[in-house]
Amino acid sequence: MNIFRFSGDMTHLISILVLLLKIYATKSCSGISLKTQELYALVFLTRYLNLFTEFFSVYNTVMKLVFIGSSLVIVWYMRMHRVVKLSYDKELDTFRHYFLVVASFVLALLVHEKFTFQEIFWAFSIYLEAIAILPQLVLLQRSGNVDNLTGQYVFFLGSYRAFYILNWIYRYFTENHFARLISCISGLVQTALYADFFYYYFISWKNNKKLQLPA
Repeated sequence: MNIFRFSGDMTHLISILVLLLKIYATKSCSGISLKTQELYALVFLTRYLNLFTEFFSVYNTVMKLVFIGSSLVIVWYMRMHRVVKLSYDKELDTFRHYFLVVASFVLALLVHEKFTFQEIFWAFSIYLEAIAILPQLVLLQRSGNVDNLTGQYVFFLGSYRAFYILNWIYRYFTENHFARLISCISGLVQTALYADFFYYYFISWKNNKKLQLPA
């Protein structure tokens, strides 16, 4: 495992820990899109269908369990916790996320590498992950002001995919390894969606001001 792959995994893990810290410490999920969290839970559940049928390494298995478990815990907190759920911005989180699910599944049926149950759902998870952040970005844009922990969560989440792109480039030149085309295109789309957020995040960091997104 190279430094870019490891950094990608760690920034992804940090983003989840930051989000859990925000919810647990403040007993609030204000500024967080439940719809994006539900999409990520669906992404992990469908991507790791091979969790108990194929073994790659202890590290790989542990990370899969962490991503599945943490995504389900976050959704549970936002939906079921008697205090946290009261802070959910339901009026702002109105993105019709089921359209993203349907579009990703149709695309997976049309564009895949092998027409098998596991491969279709793997492709579905890749396509869905690329656009799962959209409800979150829309919610932040509508709310305008972004609290520090929410901003850090989105920043680390976007950084994770950027590191994975560097990992693909590194492996291509050092190992002559070609990443799967579906992953490459989806990863580029996913990273591009964060471009506007990254710009305003760095501007606010440079000027030591609270992050604000234009409406």
